[in-house]
Amino acid sequence: MEPAPLPGRPASGPHPFRVGAVLILVAALLTAPPAVAAASKDGRRVLVRNVRLAATQPDEEDVAINLLVTGGVLEIVTRDEIPPEEADTVVDCRGNILLGVLEVGKPANFVVLDGDPRTDMSVLLDTKSHTLLAVRDGVLVRNTLPVASPFEPTTTKKKSGWIGYTPPPLALPIAYRPSQHWNQWEGRAVSGLFIGAMALDRQNWVAQDGDSLHLFGNLREYDSGEIRAIRFGSIGTLNFEKPWVYTLFLTSRAFDRGFDASDTSALKVYDMRLDIPLPRRLTLSVGKQKEPISMERLEGGFYLPLLERPVTLDAMLPARNVGVTVSRTELDDRLTWAAGVSNSGIGASGSPSDFSNVLTGRVTWVPWSRGESTEVALVGLGVRYSDAKEPVRYAAEPEFKQGPLFVDTGPIDARNALTLDLEGSWRRGPIAVSGEFLRSRLDAPSAGDPVFSGYNVTASWIVTGEMRPYNARSATFGPVPVSRSVYQGGWGAWELAARYSSIDLTDGTVDGGEMGILSLGASWYLSSGFHLRLDYRHITLDRNDRHSSADGFLFRLVLLLE
Repeated sequence: MEPAPLPGRPASGPHPFRVGAVLILVAALLTAPPAVAAASKDGRRVLVRNVRLAATQPDEEDVAINLLVTGGVLEIVTRDEIPPEEADTVVDCRGNILLGVLEVGKPANFVVLDGDPRTDMSVLLDTKSHTLLAVRDGVLVRNTLPVASPFEPTTTKKKSGWIGYTPPPLALPIAYRPSQHWNQWEGRAVSGLFIGAMALDRQNWVAQDGDSLHLFGNLREYDSGEIRAIRFGSIGTLNFEKPWVYTLFLTSRAFDRGFDASDTSALKVYDMRLDIPLPRRLTLSVGKQKEPISMERLEGGFYLPLLERPVTLDAMLPARNVGVTVSRTELDDRLTWAAGVSNSGIGASGSPSDFSNVLTGRVTWVPWSRGESTEVALVGLGVRYSDAKEPVRYAAEPEFKQGPLFVDTGPIDARNALTLDLEGSWRRGPIAVSGEFLRSRLDAPSAGDPVFSGYNVTASWIVTGEMRPYNARSATFGPVPVSRSVYQGGWGAWELAARYSSIDLTDGTVDGGEMGILSLGASWYLSSGFHLRLDYRHITLDRNDRHSSADGFLFRLVLLLE
């Protein structure tokens, strides 16, 4: 699954060994040599890797987990890898068993033993000999395990992680959970997790000049609340020797027009993909998926710094297509490449030969980084070629889904279309800056062989200090991890963002319009599954010899199944 360092969740209810763990703690602390004790409440981050959590039920298996303690407080409990650069000190427990009370957001209290007290009572009777590591109230009071540098490898076996090039449409809850959680199942042949999401939007236009009124009428007629998206599906594995990863997501189309919509049309397949591991660390992705181009197009829409993608991407790149993609990472994951072939007619009515064939590719490079959680710089190049068997049309709303098309080329008969995408990103801690430039050339003599272009620049700051994790497999950034949710006594995570996007669809004999959009956004992530978000947009447009402007707000409430 997707390897992102999101905060963990506490195991539900007290552990059956809680009383025994407390006794062991007391004994271990009494026997700990004073010279070994080291305070960890000074803001230091201690990563405890490759430790085994005792099962709570007879039919369960023990779980291998990783822990991160920050300033004495247990911050993360997860089955997935935590990058060693997250910590100042790394301790590898080599699969030994942990007993204790794991409550995220509370002072850490646990011990690591070199034996299993469930089968060997001598472990409890001689704690001085069997306690490898002990933490009381966030203070490391005993440690006989080797301490590794954050930049040295440990003996932890790295999980394969999310093998597909395209990240899942919804973030995976990778934190430790009981295997019997109602939306998770583990089978011999198939394992999976059910995930769902709903986004509720409210849009309000607040200003409009005379030219805008002439072009589009009164935009306030588009003010409305709507169910922006209802998506649900499953992500999991087909448990071969090298597991295949499947993704199946559906979206409801019954609420496209608002809360009072009466259309109950069938569900639409949103993603349907198999990610298959191949030799030489290649991955083959087959099915309906995003084409491998543009970082912001590949990232999940629920987790972007602003509520809609830049107008350039919506106008010039499709959301999804049906095809195959081959991908791989090189040079210790500093370089990624992916190439795909697609045809939107596969599975549709009619013959695929009547639809456009598309070749897409993307190459990215990390010129420098200072640990996955501190600083990462990324540059990339994407190419998309279409044989244009269908008319080419570039059009988009002004980053509001309820509204008229502000820019629109209309259908253009072309022999082919070639699009280039240049991208760059930089993230240092909670601050991130990214940008993309797109240029599309149409071989369309009847329209004067037009060339269209656009760009966007985005800056964001997570005020509460969290950092978006970098996914080296797909060269994308993940959702904001909420360190202390409101359910854990915290304030959640807060993010501020700004973006300027511009698109020019006027060239040759085509007058599709030139538009610029300034967006400001504020997001409150109360938890990983509950978001309140607000965007403001100022839009300028040159089209049909008129220069118009308009302003509006967009509010969104996001609910994710956790």
